[in-house]
Amino acid sequence: MARGDRSGGDVQKFVRRWAQSGMAYLTGDPETPDYSRAQILERAGTVAAMFGADAGELLTGRAALMGTSRAGQQAVGGGTRLFRCRDTWVAITLSRAGDIDSLPALLESADPIENPWDVLNERLPHLHADQIVDRAQMLEIPAAVLGSVTTDPFQIIRAWPARPAPDFSDLLVVDLSAMWAGPLCGHLLQKLGATVIKVESPHRPDGARAGNRDFFAWMNGHKLFYTSELSHRAVGLTGLLDVADVVIEASRPRALEQAGLDAPTRSPRDGRVWVRITGYGRAAGMTNRVAFGDDAAVAGGLVGRGRRGPVFCGDAIADPLTGLEAAGTVLASLARGGGEIIDVAMAAVAAEYAALPTVEGTMPAGIDISPPALPQFSDPVFERIDDTTVLDIVAERRSRAC
Repeated sequence: MARGDRSGGDVQKFVRRWAQSGMAYLTGDPETPDYSRAQILERAGTVAAMFGADAGELLTGRAALMGTSRAGQQAVGGGTRLFRCRDTWVAITLSRAGDIDSLPALLESADPIENPWDVLNERLPHLHADQIVDRAQMLEIPAAVLGSVTTDPFQIIRAWPARPAPDFSDLLVVDLSAMWAGPLCGHLLQKLGATVIKVESPHRPDGARAGNRDFFAWMNGHKLFYTSELSHRAVGLTGLLDVADVVIEASRPRALEQAGLDAPTRSPRDGRVWVRITGYGRAAGMTNRVAFGDDAAVAGGLVGRGRRGPVFCGDAIADPLTGLEAAGTVLASLARGGGEIIDVAMAAVAAEYAALPTVEGTMPAGIDISPPALPQFSDPVFERIDDTTVLDIVAERRSRAC
């Protein structure tokens, strides 16, 4: 049964949907699926319906494209693992070469580390969780203590005057984000008819390009692509930001602040909605903390149940949940006239979903578990626009305000 007021029939419905969506295929020990978090699919489905999207597809589509499955205390994507420390559990992500290079400093070892996961499994049980995570963050290794985040996932600041929202066919979205959460937010707005311009630095394109090409196409295939230096001296980019109805960013705050492109520096625009996605929000000590989807989910306590302790829930689930919730929050902001900066914290989104009632007991008999289905999307276009086109867009939209 679920904790809370749900009937047995509701629980069966939740579990069946969880199994059919592919989430049970991605959650649990390798030999045993877990469905304790089945209710998160119901809430995600309510938000996804605003965009004509299927929550199960959004949460499991990447794993379907990559052909991955549940692996217990190893994340579906393979780059994050759960470890028991002296006092509680931590998640550590080693998805970048620099993360592995920093391990000797993390473990205060003078010797190179050849088998990082084995060494962490051996050393971490003797260390306190906060100690290892604090040191990891100093080294910019993504790491999180299980259930350490319980804050509100959204902080909304009134920054500009409100105005009636334009039709979606006339909505201009500038997407500065990369990887998954931010691009998904832009993808969902594009599904409603918005024009989405994806901006990439020539020196640092979206890291998702280095992964599964179909996943990148799914998230970005029908956006307009614009390459620009991320600098306040880039006339086309600054113009776009100043005329955009919605801006999506997902970098650590200091990056855009140093470039002179953060929200407070932009020309006022009535009704603009500016979404800032971070791992942990903008509280003191959290602002520039690095995070990925799996470790952020663990920070929020969004894990499944396994025979040996907590297991990963889905595939980097804080990423798609954050993208989905951010898009829903944009709709709500536009409905009340916009003019807002919305800070969205991935770990806190995970914590909000983790607070939903869990389903107790063993897997009911007679429920078949389906692998994730491949996401359905039309062939990508990948239309590129240049400075001339961008300046024309900026001039045309500025002319309307005159």
